[in-house]
Amino acid sequence: MAKKGLSLFERYLSIWVALCIVAGVLIGQYIPSIPKFLSRMEYAHVSIPVAILIWLMIYPMMLKIDFSSVKKIGQKPKGLIVTWVTNWLIKPFTMYLIAYFFLKIVFKAYIPENLSTEYLAGAVLLGAAPCTAMVFVWSYLTNGDPAYTLVQVATNDLIILFAFTPIVAFLLGVSNVRVPYDTLILSTILFVVIPLTFGYFTRKRVIANKGIDYFENVFLKKFDNITIIGLLLTLVIIFSFQGEIIVNNPFHILLIAVPLTIQTFLIFFIAYGWSKVWKLPHDIAAPAAMIGASNFFELAVAVAISLFGLTSGAALATVVGVLTEVPIMLTLVRIANATRGYFEAHK
Repeated sequence: MAKKGLSLFERYLSIWVALCIVAGVLIGQYIPSIPKFLSRMEYAHVSIPVAILIWLMIYPMMLKIDFSSVKKIGQKPKGLIVTWVTNWLIKPFTMYLIAYFFLKIVFKAYIPENLSTEYLAGAVLLGAAPCTAMVFVWSYLTNGDPAYTLVQVATNDLIILFAFTPIVAFLLGVSNVRVPYDTLILSTILFVVIPLTFGYFTRKRVIANKGIDYFENVFLKKFDNITIIGLLLTLVIIFSFQGEIIVNNPFHILLIAVPLTIQTFLIFFIAYGWSKVWKLPHDIAAPAAMIGASNFFELAVAVAISLFGLTSGAALATVVGVLTEVPIMLTLVRIANATRGYFEAHK
């Protein structure tokens, strides 16, 4: 299989990511009018500009889905089982244990008790919200099966609706956790339903008019860099919103990042290793591991702000999740691509 990442954007993606994060923080610090203006374009805790950019990231992958193949997903349930068990029976609880160990014990001398509790709450919110939108990007970068990834994400969205609140309430010992269901519903519509619908009708129309060969070898190539550009612009906007929080808490950010980083690698290798043991093809194994490793940070940030406030430690912890996620996930993408030969090809 030809190696992905030969374009300028993909070859130096880590550098572009770092530059965009810095640019976002600087904009938030020195041109606050920009994030202030963008913050007005928000509905149900979801930034509409960010939603549009995520849509641009996802749309190219939706174009690649052969919808006739979606019907056959039920014949290959193992990838879904790996995703469901890792995300809902393992990830939230390992996140709590790892975060508690570091924030409450190892770093006890450096973090006040009340703040460590809030940081722990933010970590739990991240751990209970597996990725919804960005996983399409990670799947794309690892040559994942787009049809299978779609089903993995769609079923996760349904499980979130029922499992997120009780898991968070149980782990935090809080009985009045309020989840913004309008955020969940809107995010599902924006990040799955809309790009899926447009991708379906675009694919159908282009193939009908020009043929499958034109669609795969000419039309799809027009979108080669759209996903990466959307990712970079999304980072600029997100970090322009959080620039002041990041600048004012540099040391605590490093401390919070430690358990989040360990958790991300742990969950990735649990799902990835399990997929290997079950002899899943790489284009199913890689996305299955990526979904659990990355987080639905839009939801985690929204819930943290609604429960604890914009300037709370919980909100900061979820922002650190955003800060660490992209560089770490790009590292996992490299690991997944480098180990492709250890997995079976898709049958």
